Amino acid sequence: MKSITGKEPAKVLEHNGWKLLRVKGSHHIYGKTGSTVRISIPMHRNKAVKIGLLKHLLKMAELDETDLE
Repeated sequence: MKSITGKEPAKVLEHNGWKLLRVKGSHHIYGKTGSTVRISIPMHRNKAVKIGLLKHLLKMAELDETDLE
């Protein structure tokens, strides 16, 4: 898995039915209708999201690495 910025997983979440609920500082919080899960994606300029965090976010969203491509 390659390093990517926070914008890319945010687009994937939105494409899969997740909605931006709020922005708190530099974190975008996403939610989905019918789910209690909240996903917080760091949007620190052009800084890459660490791979471990990215895998955790995808797992919480019930997505896999192929959805990022």
